[in-house]
Amino acid sequence: MSHPTTHEFSQYAEVLAALSDPALVPPPPVPVEGPPGASVAWLRGSVARFASGEAHRRRRALVEAELARLAPADVHRAASGADTRSDPRTRVVRGLAAALHMPEPERVAREVGAVADAYFGEDGGPGADRAVARLVALLAPGVVDDTGLEAVANRIGLLVQACAATAALVEAAGDGVPTARVLRDDPPVRVMRRTAARATRVAGREIAEGDEVVLDLGAAQQGHAAPLAFGAPPRACPGRAHALALAEGLLGRPMTPFARLHHQGKALLLPNAWDYASAAALAAEGFEAVGTTSLGVAAGLGLPDGAAATKEATVELAGRLGRGPFLFSVDAEGGFSDNPAEVALLARRLYEAGAAGINLEDGRADGTLAPVELHAAKIAAVKEAVPGLFVNARTDTYWLGIAPERTAGRLAVYERAGADGVFVPGLSDRAGIAALTAALVTPLNVLYSPAGPGIAELGALGVRRVSLGSLLYREALAGAVSTAAAIRDGGPVRGGALPYADVQALAPGDG
Repeated sequence: MSHPTTHEFSQYAEVLAALSDPALVPPPPVPVEGPPGASVAWLRGSVARFASGEAHRRRRALVEAELARLAPADVHRAASGADTRSDPRTRVVRGLAAALHMPEPERVAREVGAVADAYFGEDGGPGADRAVARLVALLAPGVVDDTGLEAVANRIGLLVQACAATAALVEAAGDGVPTARVLRDDPPVRVMRRTAARATRVAGREIAEGDEVVLDLGAAQQGHAAPLAFGAPPRACPGRAHALALAEGLLGRPMTPFARLHHQGKALLLPNAWDYASAAALAAEGFEAVGTTSLGVAAGLGLPDGAAATKEATVELAGRLGRGPFLFSVDAEGGFSDNPAEVALLARRLYEAGAAGINLEDGRADGTLAPVELHAAKIAAVKEAVPGLFVNARTDTYWLGIAPERTAGRLAVYERAGADGVFVPGLSDRAGIAALTAALVTPLNVLYSPAGPGIAELGALGVRRVSLGSLLYREALAGAVSTAAAIRDGGPVRGGALPYADVQALAPGDG
C-alpha cells in the first residue's frame, strides 16, 4: 500500500485553485472517544471546519445564522474600548463573545484560550477537554440532543477560529497600518493544510485520495489583489466582515456614524443631492445619509462635470449641507488637483464644513485613468490629514471601459493606502460583483442600474453601498421640462409636486 504524498503549493494561482477545490478538505478529526460535548475530539468532529459534503453545508449554515444575528458594526462596538492589558487572543474572544451576547465573556475567553491550540492540532491534554465540557455547559446548559450539541459546537468553533487568526491580524496591524495592507503583505494565516478526500487534479498535479496538500499563503499572497487568508468558496470564511470589524475595534480605531452605515450587513442606498433642498428632502424621507452629485453641482453652474471646474462650488455646497441635521458625503471628482497635499487640504476644508465622507475618482476628463500610484498617494494624504473622513476610492475602469480586468488590482492599491471603501461605477453584472467582493477588504460601492440587480440582491452579493449618482438630478430636470411642456401643449400635468410650505420648511432657518 502506497504512503500518502505531500504536495506543496506556493504560487497564487495554484493556492487559489487548491482552496477552491471541494475535494481538498481540512485534515479530518480523530475518532471521538467518550461522551459528546466533553472533548476537543468531539468539538473537531462536530464543526464545519473539519467536515465535508452535507455535514459541512449544514454546519456552515449554523455559523452563518449565528453571524447574521449581528452586524459587523455591532462587533466593532463591542470590541471598542476593550482592556488592552490582556493578550490579543483573550481580547478577540471576549469581544466576539460579548457581541454575540454570550454569558460571562471573560470566562468564555479563558476557556477558549485553553481549547484553541488543541483544536488546531497541538496536544492540549485533558485540560483542553475539560475546557470544552465547561464551555458546553456554560453556553448550552442542559442540552444533550445531537442537534443542540452540534449547534453549540459550531458556536464554540466560531470563537476558537477567531482566536488565533484575528489576534494575529490585530498584532500585525498596530501603529496605524491598514488591515488591508496586512492581509496582502503579511497575512496572519501563513500556511493552510488540506487532505484529499478523493483523487483530484490541481494546477497540473495529480493528487491521490489521502494525499496532504500544504498551502504557503505567505509566499503566494505577495503582489496579488485578493487576500487568501479568508479562503475561497466553497469554504470561504463566513465571518470575514465580522473579523475585520472586530480587529478594527480592538485596535481602537473609531467607526464614525457614517462609516457604521457601511457595516450593517446590507447595502446602504445613498441618494445623491445637488443643493441643500434636495439633500434635506431626501433626509426628511428617511434616508440615513446623502451624497452629492458632481454633475448636478457643475450643471447647475453651467460648467462641465469632471473637469476640475467646481472646487470652490463644492466646498460652498458642503458648507450649506453642513447646516443640516444629516450625514453627507461629497463627490470631489479627482480632488481637483494632482498634488496630494492640495487634495488633503481640500478634504480638511470639506470635513470642517461638516462632510462625513469624500469620493475621489481616478478617471480623468480626457477619458484616461490617473496613475494608480498617484491616486493612492491622494488617498493616503487625505487619511493622514483627516482620519475621520470616510474616503471612498473610485476607479473608473468599468465606467470608461479601460481594462476592467485591472479593477481588483487598482482597488487593492487604494485599500493599502487607507481607503475606507471603494467605488466601481459601471459594474452591474452579478458574477463580476460577486468576484470583486471576494477580492476586497473594504466595503464595495456600486452605481445603481435600472437594468441590474435591486438593492436587496446587491446586498446579498456583498455590496455595501449603492449610489444613485446623477440619476435624481437628471430625473428632476426631465420632470421640470415635461411639466412645462405639458402645460404649454395643454396636456395633463403629472402632479405630485411638494407643497410650497413643505419646501420652505426644509430650510434650516439660521439665515
